[in-house]
Amino acid sequence: MSELSLTQPEPQAPAVLAPAVLVPAVLVLADGIVLRGLAFGAMGTALGEVVFNTGMTGYQEVITDPSYSGQLVTFTYPELGNTGVNELDQEADRPHVRGVIARQLAPVASNWRSQGSLQAWLERHQVVGICGIDTRALVRHLREGGAINGAISSDGTSPSQLLEQLRSAPSMNGLNLAAQVSTLEPYRWDQLCAASFDQRIRATPQRPYRVVAIDFGIKRAILERLAAHGCSITVLPATATLEQVLALEPEGVFLSNGPGDPAAVSEGIVLAKGLLQQANLPLFGICLGHQILGLALGGSSFKLGYGHRGLNHPCGSPGEVEITSQNHGFAIRADSLPPERVEITHLNLNDGTVAALAMRDQPVFGVQYHPEASPGPHDADHHFARFTALMAARR
Repeated sequence: MSELSLTQPEPQAPAVLAPAVLVPAVLVLADGIVLRGLAFGAMGTALGEVVFNTGMTGYQEVITDPSYSGQLVTFTYPELGNTGVNELDQEADRPHVRGVIARQLAPVASNWRSQGSLQAWLERHQVVGICGIDTRALVRHLREGGAINGAISSDGTSPSQLLEQLRSAPSMNGLNLAAQVSTLEPYRWDQLCAASFDQRIRATPQRPYRVVAIDFGIKRAILERLAAHGCSITVLPATATLEQVLALEPEGVFLSNGPGDPAAVSEGIVLAKGLLQQANLPLFGICLGHQILGLALGGSSFKLGYGHRGLNHPCGSPGEVEITSQNHGFAIRADSLPPERVEITHLNLNDGTVAALAMRDQPVFGVQYHPEASPGPHDADHHFARFTALMAARR
């Protein structure tokens, strides 16, 4: 094992912060790299895939996004916790990250919407964190070597013991994490966003569009944007069958975001294939749902080196660019999709990977990014209107 050569000097308490008693913490990567810092949040040990998010805001949305299940998230923005936390910014009932990695934690939370501190909130939800490390050096390491398993510990476990635990930790390849974060029971959703400053379009059709959403790790903001575009949504578990979906007589089916390897979500792929072959309904997938759709169409997926996680990814179609919010570690191979059936409509303009696809002869499309923009820019909100327009055309 080796200390990362670009670590910063040990931070001074006022700059970093925040538990009343400063406790040493360690981050150990599976390749033997060790970084030392200070603990925040809950005390303990957490293992997961170490990834990074480049967003300058939205840390609470990221931490509660089920798509981050199984991961230790490094925030590249140097200060975390400056706006506190509040109930409206949560994407789920609880955090889904395994751990949080930050340069420094703000000593004071200051925002008119704040209901508490990030430190106390993470502690309450038993999420382990480490701050006071050089996140720039860590991100460079991940960019060069790829996302890697790691462990955060603040309970005295030695680096050598943590490295031994990491040797038996599973890789993200082959993991069906959607089954772990999905709802266990169906439920209805008709709620709009409660934030009064959200001025995006809200459609009010005379009859709401009946939509079945398959929960592979769905975010609340996605449900809110579907509702804002005139949908009445029934959410089903990731294990839902074609018969269960069709029994609800939907006008459209939505495949949600979620964590893990899309190729491992076998029940979701079977469902998507059944919908494509038998239902001929408008079908819309985002993130993991987009990947599942691509696999159901005969494509194949692959793991990205360090993934796309941030709020400023440019994605383009001819003559048009959208700045998008993204969070994924896998992608669909462009050359694996049958060109006679599928059109690749958008590319990620950073690396040329598939950002969106559509069927040529059915009302089916998917986008790799998060058009609900939580957090992130609103450029891609029109995809929800595209989905409802397909349902309207069938009435």
